[in-house]
Amino acid sequence: MTPVDPTPSGMAQLRGLTQRRFSRRDLLQAAGLLAGAGLIAGCSVPGARASVIPEGYWDDKKPSKYLDWANWPLYLDVGKENGRTVHPSLVEFTKKTGIKVKYEEVIQDMDSFVGTIRPVLASHQATGYDLMVLTNGIYLTQMKELNYLVPLDHSRMPNFFKYADSTSKNPTYDPGNKYTVPWQSGITGMAYNPKYVKRPITSFDDLFDPAFKGKVGMFADNQDLPNFALVGIGVDPAKSTEADWRRAAERLKQQRDQGLVRAYYQQDYISPLSKGDLWVTMAWSGDIFQANASTPGLDLKFVVPKQGAVVWTDNLCIPRYSNNPVSAMELINFMYQPEIAAMVAEYVNYFTPVPDAKKYILADAKAATKKADREELLEIAESPLVFPTKAMESKLYRYATLKPEEVPVWNQIFEPVYES
Repeated sequence: MTPVDPTPSGMAQLRGLTQRRFSRRDLLQAAGLLAGAGLIAGCSVPGARASVIPEGYWDDKKPSKYLDWANWPLYLDVGKENGRTVHPSLVEFTKKTGIKVKYEEVIQDMDSFVGTIRPVLASHQATGYDLMVLTNGIYLTQMKELNYLVPLDHSRMPNFFKYADSTSKNPTYDPGNKYTVPWQSGITGMAYNPKYVKRPITSFDDLFDPAFKGKVGMFADNQDLPNFALVGIGVDPAKSTEADWRRAAERLKQQRDQGLVRAYYQQDYISPLSKGDLWVTMAWSGDIFQANASTPGLDLKFVVPKQGAVVWTDNLCIPRYSNNPVSAMELINFMYQPEIAAMVAEYVNYFTPVPDAKKYILADAKAATKKADREELLEIAESPLVFPTKAMESKLYRYATLKPEEVPVWNQIFEPVYES
């Protein structure tokens, strides 16, 4: 296969052949893969704890020329070359390092993926993957507690420390980035349709306005809904207590019992919001960006309310017993180069952890030969949903990090809100 030209002109040519951009949830909704239980329901099944990985883990690890990467679908740059689908960033990685990457889009949801690899790890066996993408939350916490993740070798990832934004460093769910670095992130906030709502939506309290009775959408899950509600009542989820959880749940029950909520949604809220069945709703940033980009004339508004919003992060991490951990570290470091992060951001349209990627996207826009490509790239570069402003970042909060014994309590408090 002829290597893809990674220069701006080469990338502009690739973009002309690139598939339509989908959000990850777009794909999963279409496939029916996320219907059903909340994100952390049933996740308290214990695994066999492995021994603590010794501090000298990396001392005897040798370079290799192979890497197996497990990721979510449609979550890496894609192009066409001679009729074949390629990942330009991985083509460039192989060109630079000689490391061949087997890229597998095998993660459809955290529950099933972790449920598949956990028994293998409990048997002290390799999963077959050297790098994987896990979302912060109960599953990532569980993998850490069971010693199923390899501590990263910080000496092998200088690009992370040089180029990653401040929100990517030392997150509450992984202090010191011991096991993870961000891949991409998104925001759980609010959205509204200005065709039906004639005033700006600015506050969590707008979801409780009687003027919107029967036109409000909320999420039917046990992670985003509770955490967003905690932020809405003025509580940092990462510092929340059981008493805070109960207060947030009571606020949500009042909203439900007053008939304000049209429905509790899994992923299918964009269509009713676009048609006017919903006027205001909880929303994911990537979904709103994608909906507007793919539907001419649609102008849905995404809002980080004045109380704040929740940021979720999908993380690169190395599973225990990896056969090629040095190659995994090389890829992690490679992906934090701004020009490579730009290639990814141009396709996936999520919150990139590398702010300097913006100048490369602007350069690609300048080099684009098609007006549509140029306009799309400029929209990505200027979007606060891909490059959040400092003001926006100051209002973003992480999920609560639950201990295993806290999960049943959390479930008992919040599940009745949307399941009754």
